[in-house]
Amino acid sequence: MPTEDTRPDPDALLARIEADAERAHRGRLKVFFGACPGVGKTYAMLSAARTLTSQGGEVVVGLVETHGRSETAQLLEGLELLPAKVVTYQGRELREFDLDAALARKPALILVYELAHSNVAGSRHPKRWQDVEELLAAGIDVYTTVNVQHLESLNDIVGGITGIQVRETLPDHVFEQADEVALVDLPPDDLLQRMKEGKVYLAHQAERAIRNFFRKGNLIALRELALRRTADRVDVQMREYRTDQSIREVWQAKERLLVCVGPGAGGDRLVRAAARLAASLHADWIAVYVETPKLQRLAESNRDKILKTLALARELGAETATLSGQEDAPTLLAYARARNVSKLVVGKSLRTGLSRIRRAPLSDRLSALAEDVDVYVVAHEDEAPPTDKAIATPLDLELEPSGKPRWTGYAWAAGICALTSVLARLVLPWFDLANLIMFYLVGVVWVAAKHGRGPAVLGSVLSVLAFDFFLVPPHLSFTVSDTRYLLTFIIMLAVALTISTLAANLRYQARIAMYRERRTRALNELGKELAGALMAEQIVETARHHLESLFQAKVRILLPDTQDKVRSPTPLPEHKELALDPAIAQWVYDHQQPAGLGTQSLAGAPMYYLPLKAPMRTRGVLALQPSQKRLLFLPEQARLLETLAGQIALALERVHYVEVAQDALVKMESERLRNGLLSALSHDLRTPLTVLAGLADSLPLAGPPLPTAQAEIALAIRAESLRTSLLVSNLLDMARLQEGHVRLKREWQPLEEVVGAALQTMASPLARHEVRVDLPAELPLIEFDSVLMERVFCNLLENAAKYSPVGSRIEITARNEGDRVAIAVADNGPGLPPGKEEGLFEKFTRGHEESPVAGVGLGLAIVRAIVEAHKGTVKAENRPEGGARFIVTLPAGEPPIVPKETG
Repeated sequence: MPTEDTRPDPDALLARIEADAERAHRGRLKVFFGACPGVGKTYAMLSAARTLTSQGGEVVVGLVETHGRSETAQLLEGLELLPAKVVTYQGRELREFDLDAALARKPALILVYELAHSNVAGSRHPKRWQDVEELLAAGIDVYTTVNVQHLESLNDIVGGITGIQVRETLPDHVFEQADEVALVDLPPDDLLQRMKEGKVYLAHQAERAIRNFFRKGNLIALRELALRRTADRVDVQMREYRTDQSIREVWQAKERLLVCVGPGAGGDRLVRAAARLAASLHADWIAVYVETPKLQRLAESNRDKILKTLALARELGAETATLSGQEDAPTLLAYARARNVSKLVVGKSLRTGLSRIRRAPLSDRLSALAEDVDVYVVAHEDEAPPTDKAIATPLDLELEPSGKPRWTGYAWAAGICALTSVLARLVLPWFDLANLIMFYLVGVVWVAAKHGRGPAVLGSVLSVLAFDFFLVPPHLSFTVSDTRYLLTFIIMLAVALTISTLAANLRYQARIAMYRERRTRALNELGKELAGALMAEQIVETARHHLESLFQAKVRILLPDTQDKVRSPTPLPEHKELALDPAIAQWVYDHQQPAGLGTQSLAGAPMYYLPLKAPMRTRGVLALQPSQKRLLFLPEQARLLETLAGQIALALERVHYVEVAQDALVKMESERLRNGLLSALSHDLRTPLTVLAGLADSLPLAGPPLPTAQAEIALAIRAESLRTSLLVSNLLDMARLQEGHVRLKREWQPLEEVVGAALQTMASPLARHEVRVDLPAELPLIEFDSVLMERVFCNLLENAAKYSPVGSRIEITARNEGDRVAIAVADNGPGLPPGKEEGLFEKFTRGHEESPVAGVGLGLAIVRAIVEAHKGTVKAENRPEGGARFIVTLPAGEPPIVPKETG
């Protein structure tokens, strides 16, 4: 048996090092996992947090719901609580997790309740697990809770058990990527007792829950699901540890079956038996096919049987694989140990007599080699299938010249034998017969290396016969005068057959190595060309060229447009045989699942459609119409196609983000040039505008009183000069803010002072409006630049005065929100255009383009720039009662303590 290579895979080591480096910069996620509400997940999470706090750890409670449980509420005492964000939704105030406050606080560990929770509409992320992802990316450790019914893959199973459809779900990959999962388990009887005692829900809620979701049968089933899901995770961790430590022995920690299928008639029966056995043992199972030199050439019907058997295994829940090896038993056993398989399932051999003696059945050979693996034998599996008509495998199609007849190898064997005989006959007078045997053996080796086992066997037999006929006396006769030559013939035949077998096996291994090298070279060449592509069209053309040659198929790649409708980026050449269906391609893109030829979805289509999945999103659809179906759906070919599709998707995503970066760079450069121009114009215009306004003021004082018409003209000149000067000031301020030249002069001061200064400055525009100010006395001092913050409120008040009718009310209110202070400026004018609430803060953007009110759309852009320079936020919204409201939120901070005066 060949020795196994126990050296670690360098690619796997590199991948692990890169993963460890990435994890070093991320926070750690610990999930407290339970079967259902009430088992004690929150209690366990808070207990762990208190233990960590007692050891000196920094812990903040981001959001935890106690549901009125006193024992849980007691655990919150002494822990730092992050104030919840109050969000108004459909007339109700809801408490939500404040992600921005958590990122600003940045504790070592934060507790976030219910990872599967859906956030209120309008939040930054639709799901709470996305908030947690942002916390982890910021290097913050997170403790959270999850119930088994919220896992996406188990959602339909839970719905079938309980009769209740759970709407809030968690993607399985989030759960699987958690650094630690702590199972919180409670027997159903104990949980029901807690329900009756009112420790989970209130009395009337508990009675209704026990009659519905919390029936004992439901609790038992949910508990089993939670235990199994946790066991699956532990099994993955165990396998990763065995791989990291290069442990070869099988650990019987979890049942895992491996069934070996072949081209025999009983493959379906064997697979179904393995599926039943796996179901009874609640075990994972794998179906594999080992392609040895003997099975290298099979009839098309037999190879189709293998494909169908592997497809059936996949439908029944198995993982499938195709292995290549010199011998089936050692190859199977090596794979089984690598996957920590505890049981092997094989078919019973139907061989009898000499065939059984000549080669022991697979089950016997496995039993002799597998001391730590159980071997199960299923009856009536034909192990030696007939090979009616040899066909070309994908390996042959890669390496054999097309159109080469099968009989040419045998013709070469006969020809080489004849040539060797002629040569041996010529040199017979000078060489002994024992030396001439070597001539024939060399010919057998050449035939085996060039044409395989069958021609080599023929060459061995012909060589023995030719040696007897032409060289052994009496010549030109098969009669043997010396019986000792009979032993020579037998030994010569045995040696020739052995050499031919070894040479044929070596040829097979060389062809496999060459095939794998070609596949690797194809991956490398495609990767290099994709890396150099700068446009999506280049990627499509490069990928199409490589895939068509690799899979002997017609290939099309469809990419989405701005409306997410897939279409070809280049004009499609006319192919009468190409049966591309855009509707199927769109379905594949929308559902992110393969469809068409050889799949379970739209299997009648002549083309195979595969989504091009990249890390961020699906980037397109790959469509192939193969010349031979088996070239696409053999497991090793399917894996190669998936790998290539992944490369293409990554290249498309890279080009997309390169285009985004280029657009951003161009935008930044144009913004810089525009700011420079605005700054230059502002400086050049400010002085003459100031002079013009001063001259307009001095006209009435320069002599006798001006006539009424001239006085009105002077006032109009002054007003327009001041308006233009204010516009120039806004342009200059905007340029200075965006270039980062503004330095904040922060001072702790009361909010009412800067609001009062802004009201005084805007007294003239506000004269025809009713202004109501509501600033609570308990508002804390805020640290800000008073000059810039006055400009913020001036712009907001000017905006409200311009767009609200005469006599309307303008309100200024403020409230304390814990570590932040929110100030609102509201009016009862026409409100904001729907959908433009965020766009109003862009430069040169106005809410109502057709409005007669003068302006260029810089006021709100300046407001946002100043507020964000203070680490605050600003947003716009429509009031339910009509009008617009602008909310400025500033960090409250901790004002200094003013010592009391003593006299």
